[in-house]
Amino acid sequence: MDAERSYDLVLFGATGFTGRLTAEYLARTVPEGCRWALAGRNPQKLAEVRRQLAAEHPDLAELPLLTADAADRAALRVVAESARVVVSTVGPYQRHGEPLVAACADAGTDYLDLTGEPEFVDRMYVLHHERALATGARLVHSCGFDSIPHDLGVLFTLGQLPTGTKDAAVAVRGYVRAGGTFSGGTFASALTAFARPRANAQAARARRAAEPRPAGRRIRTTPKGPHRSVDAQAWAWPLPTIDAQVVGRSAAALAEYGREFQYGHYAAVKRLPVALGGTAGIALLVLAAQLPPLRRALERLRGPGEGPSAERRAKSWFTVRFAAESAGARVWTEVSGGDPGYTETAKMLAEAALCLAFDELPVTAGQVTPAVAMGGALIDRLRAAGLRFAVLDQPPGGAPQRVVRAARS
Repeated sequence: MDAERSYDLVLFGATGFTGRLTAEYLARTVPEGCRWALAGRNPQKLAEVRRQLAAEHPDLAELPLLTADAADRAALRVVAESARVVVSTVGPYQRHGEPLVAACADAGTDYLDLTGEPEFVDRMYVLHHERALATGARLVHSCGFDSIPHDLGVLFTLGQLPTGTKDAAVAVRGYVRAGGTFSGGTFASALTAFARPRANAQAARARRAAEPRPAGRRIRTTPKGPHRSVDAQAWAWPLPTIDAQVVGRSAAALAEYGREFQYGHYAAVKRLPVALGGTAGIALLVLAAQLPPLRRALERLRGPGEGPSAERRAKSWFTVRFAAESAGARVWTEVSGGDPGYTETAKMLAEAALCLAFDELPVTAGQVTPAVAMGGALIDRLRAAGLRFAVLDQPPGGAPQRVVRAARS
């Protein structure tokens, strides 16, 4: 099949804010001989992205450009059939994503995206998982800050537990801290999700009815309520993001997560008034998203293709601290990096695409999580690319500190 395809990977949505960052990262890092192309709906904008890439990398002056609209199923079929891996940065995915997923599932082409939209992920499972199983396509959603650090961070953390403890119950908690801003695409995706609570619930029910449960194992991803965490040295506030769902699906698919696995996902906030203010702000945003005039006004605040400056991104950062325990053993780890929403997200997405295209991986198909599809191979890639997966120590009465001992990836 590979010899018959024109490209190892195609980046769809290369003219958007995150798409351009991903294209720039790929231009610096693709291996020699990699056949790749840019795709999108506007040939003039694609040519401008290519011109900017070629200014730094003259060998990309003839980088192939593929024209396809997100709603043009015939054109998307041509893109999918031409590539081994297709990467999509075109959101909100609930509005624009399904035709490309369908094309990749039909063509047996691996697909990756950045979505943090639970309704979209659940709908794609119901509509296209079985077809992808039949064709061998791997459909891997949430390959950016949603949800690579959390999904692979838990996998990495479990690898630090002593051998044999995972035969007992395993409990992991993740605590997220970040400093950064967001683009117009991310804001639009969040508003879309907030505006559709009933549709989200219906999609979740449909997936539960279609998806088999792991036999003889129990997976839980319900966090505790807000509380003061010794592990995080901060207030732990439950995060209603897609990340815990992704972790839970990895746990359901991989036996090494133990016969009984529990995960709690939290924002770590130093000051209680900040946590309360953030919760109130999100509640107001959810309320406003239910009212079409207010939602349209909010969408105009930041348009598609807009995002933080390079200077702002350089000052941004994230850490996700994990605490795990099983059979009396405890470990603490941390995944950290720079700008979470864009610089590091572009890196995660690009490295995931290269991992699917070129690395030796377990045989999988259908809709799978990053941990299931790529696991340790992607952790190794991301560590080599500058993301930090560290083992921490817990001195009595103190915050976790970095341990000198080597981590097992």
